[in-house]
Amino acid sequence: METDEFFTTGEKDLLFSLYRKLLQLSGETLLKGDCRKLKTHLVNSIQNNRIQRDTFGLNPVIKDMQTAVIVAEEIGMKRASILGLMLHDSVRCGTCTTEEVEHIYGEDVAGIIRGLIRVNELYSKSPTIESENFRNLLLSFAEDMRVILIMIADRVNIMRQIKDCENDEARRQVANEAAYLYAPLAHKLGLYKLKSELEDLSLKYTEKEVYYHIKEKLNETKASRDKYIAAFIAPVQKKLQEAGLTFHIKGRTKSIHSIYQKMKKQKCPFEGVYDLFAIRVILDSQLEKEKLECWQAYSIVTDMYQPNPKRLRDWLSVPKSNGYESLHITVMGPEGKWVEVQILSERMDDIAERGLAAHWRYKGVKGESGLDEWLTSVREALENSDSNGLEAMDQFKLDLYEDEVFVFTPKGDLFKLGKGATVLDFAFHIHSKLGCKCIGAKVNGKNVQLKQVLNSGDQVEIMTSNTQTPKQDWLNIVTTSKARTKIRQALKEMVSRQHAFAKETLERKFKNRKIEYDEGTMMRLIKRLGYKVVTDFYQSIADETLDVNDILDKYIEQQRRENDTRDDIIYRSAEGYNLQPVLPEETSAKEDVLVIDQNLKGLDFTLARCCHPIYGDEVFGFVTVSGGIKIHRKDCPNASDLHQRFGYRIVKARWAGKSQGAQYPITLRIVGHDDIGIVTNITSIISKETAITLRSIGIDSHDGLFSGTLTVLVGDTGRLETLIKKIRTVKGVKQVSRN
Repeated sequence: METDEFFTTGEKDLLFSLYRKLLQLSGETLLKGDCRKLKTHLVNSIQNNRIQRDTFGLNPVIKDMQTAVIVAEEIGMKRASILGLMLHDSVRCGTCTTEEVEHIYGEDVAGIIRGLIRVNELYSKSPTIESENFRNLLLSFAEDMRVILIMIADRVNIMRQIKDCENDEARRQVANEAAYLYAPLAHKLGLYKLKSELEDLSLKYTEKEVYYHIKEKLNETKASRDKYIAAFIAPVQKKLQEAGLTFHIKGRTKSIHSIYQKMKKQKCPFEGVYDLFAIRVILDSQLEKEKLECWQAYSIVTDMYQPNPKRLRDWLSVPKSNGYESLHITVMGPEGKWVEVQILSERMDDIAERGLAAHWRYKGVKGESGLDEWLTSVREALENSDSNGLEAMDQFKLDLYEDEVFVFTPKGDLFKLGKGATVLDFAFHIHSKLGCKCIGAKVNGKNVQLKQVLNSGDQVEIMTSNTQTPKQDWLNIVTTSKARTKIRQALKEMVSRQHAFAKETLERKFKNRKIEYDEGTMMRLIKRLGYKVVTDFYQSIADETLDVNDILDKYIEQQRRENDTRDDIIYRSAEGYNLQPVLPEETSAKEDVLVIDQNLKGLDFTLARCCHPIYGDEVFGFVTVSGGIKIHRKDCPNASDLHQRFGYRIVKARWAGKSQGAQYPITLRIVGHDDIGIVTNITSIISKETAITLRSIGIDSHDGLFSGTLTVLVGDTGRLETLIKKIRTVKGVKQVSRN
């Protein structure tokens, strides 16, 4: 096997260890001859030099094997997924075909390969999936969940491997995509372990300083945290043993990403986040006794420690749509600290770790209704989305992360909705016709409005009227993407019916008055009346803001005017016409200042007010909703949020050429001792600097200390740095920083 050039020495060792691990994980599901045939296919592909390393220089065979280990170990999928993963590169490069694979390994493996090839085709066009592409991908794979799960595992593996990658920009893009698209998807599928890892690694690559700050803090407090967990667990353990329950308890620290989100949400430092960990009580129970023993354990814990009833989450009675079952309660532990306790069985813990895939082992694919429900909702949301790609993905992300409420019909049927769902959401959830006719509801026997928010356990009876039609403001009432899509569809249908009726009325009036209808003349009249879009014109007729008879009179006038004008035209020979040479447009200085994306110059851009970038700063572009580009500094306070939420709208930007004499406003913050003449000294330094103008100054003094802000106009970062250095030399100045 001539693979010396393809594998490095380290990769060879890794290859054999991964191979042994894969055999161990999937050995019982592999058929006789699978390994031998797979080896032959891979050797042929390598020898023919068909398989190439990717953007990050990763060895494709090693990468696929690492992903296969995650697929087998973390998710629990075996033969078909592993073989599909390992063979898809060989099929893609033409060493073998899907038909051959289907014949040798079966339809399951061939189907997964077809899915993975589609993924690769998209990634070959662009290293990151754009929102529209991702939407289409999910739609095409909604039939075979395994491909979606492999996509998540592959992304986790890539995130693990690119820590030493030199291409910082490519790594940042992949990290943003992981946080924006793959982490919510893993969350919805119940793959909480992989979801946390994706979020943590994404934070590590995009907010390095924040990540390591929290990590160091966690390491510093580990000993005291472990001691506290042990003190909390000891009495609980004793009581559970006395009750005759078989169990084990583990403490789980919150992920770095979730701690960071809490810090941002609560606007506090690390020390201000108290619920850093959760205790998980895992019971070894028989299937029929699971719920009983979970509630028994719950009563023992709440007897010992004061519970917070508002923080009780009962996913035993009604599991989440991703199959998650558990009891969550937050209790007041020793030293007055709040501790989250999760109570679940071994089976529930397995599902919590591995998500929907674990159901395949417990119930089988065909019997899993939760999976079918989720796929249906995904398909509907994606198929019916008529908004632009960005809005669709934002909504999709929200839908993936949302919690659930459970409501009943008067007959006792149970329905699952997203948290914050209203009466109108519920009506559209049952049927779109019911939603369109809905005028209100009876919730627990009381009449309520359409915008009433539903809570878990509510009994809802929808009230309808045949005269009711969907309204535009309904879009502000509903919270689910399904209801929003159905309302938009209904409004479109109403508008199109109105337009068709208005057009028909107009054409009938033309016939009655025996006027010949000319499409071109009508279009010119519509434009003259001030309408940019034809549909707006027909809408005005439908709304009766335009009188049809007036339109006919104006049409006749338009016709007459055009005929009169046409008679006056003097036609000239083409031979006597000289084409005027087009003068090249003068390029503005702005074009040379900034290069956007790879080599685009001259694009309209504005400088962001949140960070005030100037010539020389490391910057990036952000495509706004209106289509313009805003330039931000890479260390802008909003940068991380923009990258996480709108990574697909980020474009590269860099300063080019030389600064063209433009001046940019910069605010400097100065702190120091309140010495006599310090302000005079600072302003004198600024006045001596060429090409720097002092625009405003504000000084505040307290207890011998002063703090002030200066707004200056500077041309580039070089001049700014020189100015800051000079101000720092002033006696009494302790700190100078740029806002």
